[in-house]
Amino acid sequence: MASGIFAVLDDIAALMDDVAVASKVATQKTAGILGDDLAVNAEKATGFVSSRELPVLWAITKGSFLNKLIIVPVALLLSYFLPQAIIFILIIGGFYLAYEGVEKIIHHLLHRSSDKNEVPEQDETTNDNAEKTKIKSAITTDFILSVEIVIIALGTVLDKNLTIQILTVSVVSIIATVGVYGIVALIVRMDDAGLSLISKSNNKGFLGGLGRTLVKSLPMIIRALSVIGTIALLLVSGGIFVHNIEPVHHYLPEIPTIINELLVGVIGGLIALGIVLLVKKIVGLVKK
Repeated sequence: MASGIFAVLDDIAALMDDVAVASKVATQKTAGILGDDLAVNAEKATGFVSSRELPVLWAITKGSFLNKLIIVPVALLLSYFLPQAIIFILIIGGFYLAYEGVEKIIHHLLHRSSDKNEVPEQDETTNDNAEKTKIKSAITTDFILSVEIVIIALGTVLDKNLTIQILTVSVVSIIATVGVYGIVALIVRMDDAGLSLISKSNNKGFLGGLGRTLVKSLPMIIRALSVIGTIALLLVSGGIFVHNIEPVHHYLPEIPTIINELLVGVIGGLIALGIVLLVKKIVGLVKK
């Protein structure tokens, strides 16, 4: 009886060891996507009043967990029964990310002056609607990036048994969500931490200087994340196209990969934007 229990424990230990090794490899493979995920979602989780930052971030985090609860079992089933569908889903998601990136750039270029002069309404209904819209956009973008993370993680363990596949992909999904949104939470609360240090040190000494640095750095970090997040959207989408569409894979092979993926992402975004505008025009004509 005792020997049987120890044998089971030994099997569990061996399984956990295999999962740990596979998870380490999968996390390394998805590191680039996790970095892009951080940049994109940090930019989307900012821009709210201080009292709403953590509630908004928690809402996005719960949406991210729900995304992965949906994606992980579907990815495992598709990889077994219909592997071709995974590539199709990745490409569709790539067009969505590229569209978001290009639309942000065009909006900034066309409405830059009006955005500076415009003073938005600050009533509660407007703020609430804006908050819900940004949360929904963040969760949708997280869904696309989560698909990429899960698929890449799954690709590293396709030669393993189903148990290791399930556990490895689940571990990477949890790390992705907790790690990314934990760092985002630290970023969006930088100014509060800085004000706390200033208050405790009476704005003097090392702590006071550190507090002032944190407060002054936050706006610059947010602006930088906005730019980095947009570039990340285009790089992730371009990477999806380059690695999953054969003709695109050989597009401009002589230039660096990152430039190639960025250009492909911009082209994909322009195509997606053109389709969206065309559909909107057709729908508008039909309604008339």
